[in-house]
Amino acid sequence: MVLIGRRLSAEELAAVRADPTTVDALLYGDLDDDDAEMPEPELDLDKSWHGIHYLLTGTDWQIGDGAGAAILGGAEIGQDGGYGPPRLLDQDTDRAVATALDMLDVGVLRARFDPDAMTAAETYPDIWTNGPDELDYLMSHYTELRRFYHAAATNDQAVLLAIT
Repeated sequence: MVLIGRRLSAEELAAVRADPTTVDALLYGDLDDDDAEMPEPELDLDKSWHGIHYLLTGTDWQIGDGAGAAILGGAEIGQDGGYGPPRLLDQDTDRAVATALDMLDVGVLRARFDPDAMTAAETYPDIWTNGPDELDYLMSHYTELRRFYHAAATNDQAVLLAIT
Protein backbone atom coordinates (compact mmCIF):
# COMPACT_ATOMS: atom_id res chain seq x y z
CA MET A 1 0.00 0.00 0.00
CA VAL A 2 1.35 3.39 -0.98
CA LEU A 3 -0.04 6.89 -0.45
CA ILE A 4 -0.27 9.26 -3.40
CA GLY A 5 -1.52 12.82 -3.52
CA ARG A 6 -2.44 15.52 -5.97
CA ARG A 7 -2.92 19.23 -5.52
CA LEU A 8 -6.14 20.54 -7.04
CA SER A 9 -6.73 23.85 -8.75
CA ALA A 10 -9.95 25.73 -8.02
CA GLU A 11 -11.42 24.36 -11.27
CA GLU A 12 -10.46 20.77 -10.42
CA LEU A 13 -11.86 21.15 -6.91
CA ALA A 14 -15.16 22.40 -8.32
CA ALA A 15 -15.25 19.45 -10.76
CA VAL A 16 -14.59 16.93 -7.96
CA ARG A 17 -17.29 18.42 -5.77
CA ALA A 18 -19.79 18.48 -8.65
CA ASP A 19 -18.96 14.95 -9.81
CA PRO A 20 -16.93 12.69 -7.48
CA THR A 21 -16.39 10.22 -10.33
CA THR A 22 -13.72 12.63 -11.65
CA VAL A 23 -11.50 11.75 -8.67
CA ASP A 24 -10.09 8.63 -10.34
CA ALA A 25 -9.16 10.49 -13.51
CA LEU A 26 -7.37 13.17 -11.51
CA LEU A 27 -5.46 10.66 -9.39
CA TYR A 28 -4.76 7.91 -11.90
CA GLY A 29 -5.29 9.33 -15.37
CA ASP A 30 -7.39 7.68 -18.06
CA LEU A 31 -7.16 3.99 -17.17
CA ASP A 32 -9.18 3.00 -20.26
CA ASP A 33 -6.67 4.54 -22.69
CA ASP A 34 -3.78 2.10 -23.15
CA ASP A 35 -1.80 4.70 -25.10
CA ALA A 36 -1.90 7.35 -22.39
CA GLU A 37 0.91 7.44 -19.87
CA MET A 38 -0.11 7.39 -16.26
CA PRO A 39 0.55 10.79 -14.73
CA GLU A 40 3.06 10.79 -11.93
CA PRO A 41 1.44 11.69 -8.62
CA GLU A 42 2.63 14.97 -7.16
CA LEU A 43 3.13 13.18 -3.86
CA ASP A 44 4.27 9.59 -3.53
CA LEU A 45 5.07 8.56 0.02
CA ASP A 46 5.61 4.96 -0.98
CA LYS A 47 5.04 2.73 2.06
CA SER A 48 6.24 5.38 4.51
CA TRP A 49 2.78 6.91 4.97
CA HIS A 50 1.73 4.90 8.04
CA GLY A 51 5.08 5.36 9.77
CA ILE A 52 4.93 9.12 9.17
CA HIS A 53 1.36 9.19 10.48
CA TYR A 54 2.57 7.41 13.62
CA LEU A 55 5.35 9.98 14.10
CA LEU A 56 2.91 12.86 13.62
CA THR A 57 0.16 11.55 15.91
CA GLY A 58 1.69 8.87 18.16
CA THR A 59 -1.15 6.57 17.08
CA ASP A 60 -1.76 4.03 14.38
CA TRP A 61 -5.07 5.35 12.97
CA GLN A 62 -6.31 8.35 14.97
CA ILE A 63 -6.55 11.59 13.04
CA GLY A 64 -5.88 14.90 14.72
CA ASP A 65 -5.93 18.52 13.70
CA GLY A 66 -3.07 20.24 11.92
CA ALA A 67 -0.24 17.82 11.17
CA GLY A 68 -2.39 14.93 12.37
CA ALA A 69 -4.58 15.34 9.27
CA ALA A 70 -1.68 15.23 6.80
CA ILE A 71 -1.90 11.53 5.98
CA LEU A 72 -5.36 10.21 6.89
CA GLY A 73 -7.37 13.42 7.18
CA GLY A 74 -9.93 14.90 4.86
CA ALA A 75 -13.40 13.96 3.71
CA GLU A 76 -13.90 10.71 1.83
CA ILE A 77 -14.81 11.26 -1.80
CA GLY A 78 -15.13 8.99 -4.79
CA GLN A 79 -15.09 5.22 -4.92
CA ASP A 80 -13.21 2.87 -2.64
CA GLY A 81 -10.17 1.64 -4.53
CA GLY A 82 -9.59 -1.26 -2.14
CA TYR A 83 -7.94 0.59 0.74
CA GLY A 84 -10.70 3.10 1.36
CA PRO A 85 -11.94 5.96 -0.78
CA PRO A 86 -9.68 8.91 -1.62
CA ARG A 87 -9.85 11.87 0.74
CA LEU A 88 -10.23 15.55 -0.04
CA LEU A 89 -8.70 18.28 2.10
CA ASP A 90 -9.93 21.80 1.39
CA GLN A 91 -7.70 24.87 1.23
CA ASP A 92 -8.23 25.86 4.87
CA THR A 93 -7.26 22.39 6.06
CA ASP A 94 -4.22 22.42 3.77
CA ARG A 95 -3.03 25.70 5.24
CA ALA A 96 -3.46 24.35 8.78
CA VAL A 97 -1.57 21.17 7.89
CA ALA A 98 1.22 23.09 6.15
CA THR A 99 1.62 25.45 9.09
CA ALA A 100 1.71 22.59 11.59
CA LEU A 101 4.23 20.61 9.52
CA ASP A 102 6.47 23.68 9.18
CA MET A 103 6.40 24.15 12.95
CA LEU A 104 7.35 20.54 13.71
CA ASP A 105 11.00 20.12 14.45
CA VAL A 106 12.50 17.07 12.75
CA GLY A 107 14.27 16.33 16.05
CA VAL A 108 10.87 15.91 17.71
CA LEU A 109 9.82 13.41 15.04
CA ARG A 110 13.11 11.55 15.38
CA ALA A 111 12.55 11.32 19.13
CA ARG A 112 9.09 9.83 18.53
CA PHE A 113 10.56 7.01 16.44
CA ASP A 114 10.11 3.91 18.60
CA PRO A 115 10.52 0.74 16.51
CA ASP A 116 9.14 -1.56 19.21
CA ALA A 117 6.04 0.58 19.77
CA MET A 118 5.47 0.95 16.03
CA THR A 119 5.73 -2.79 15.57
CA ALA A 120 3.37 -3.41 18.50
CA ALA A 121 0.89 -0.95 16.96
CA GLU A 122 1.15 -2.88 13.66
CA THR A 123 2.31 0.22 11.84
CA TYR A 124 2.57 -0.64 8.14
CA PRO A 125 4.89 -1.98 6.78
CA ASP A 126 6.42 -4.34 9.32
CA ILE A 127 10.02 -3.12 8.94
CA TRP A 128 10.61 -0.86 11.92
CA THR A 129 12.94 -3.12 13.91
CA ASN A 130 15.23 -3.76 10.92
CA GLY A 131 17.58 -0.91 11.82
CA PRO A 132 18.15 2.86 11.70
CA ASP A 133 17.69 3.10 7.92
CA GLU A 134 13.92 3.06 8.45
CA LEU A 135 14.05 6.39 10.28
CA ASP A 136 15.97 7.94 7.38
CA TYR A 137 13.38 6.47 5.00
CA LEU A 138 10.59 8.16 6.97
CA MET A 139 12.39 11.49 7.25
CA SER A 140 13.10 11.70 3.50
CA HIS A 141 9.43 11.14 2.74
CA TYR A 142 8.40 13.53 5.52
CA THR A 143 10.39 16.22 3.70
CA GLU A 144 8.39 15.47 0.54
CA LEU A 145 5.15 15.71 2.52
CA ARG A 146 6.11 19.14 3.90
CA ARG A 147 6.98 20.44 0.43
CA PHE A 148 3.72 19.12 -1.00
CA TYR A 149 1.53 20.81 1.62
CA HIS A 150 3.58 24.00 1.52
CA ALA A 151 3.02 24.22 -2.26
CA ALA A 152 -0.71 23.55 -1.84
CA ALA A 153 -1.04 26.22 0.85
CA THR A 154 1.03 28.76 -1.09
CA ASN A 155 -1.09 28.24 -4.20
CA ASP A 156 -4.45 28.10 -2.34
CA GLN A 157 -5.07 24.56 -3.56
CA ALA A 158 -7.05 21.64 -2.22
CA VAL A 159 -5.45 18.22 -1.82
CA LEU A 160 -6.61 14.79 -2.90
CA LEU A 161 -5.02 11.75 -1.17
CA ALA A 162 -5.40 8.03 -1.82
CA ILE A 163 -3.88 4.82 -0.51
CA THR A 164 -3.40 2.46 -3.42
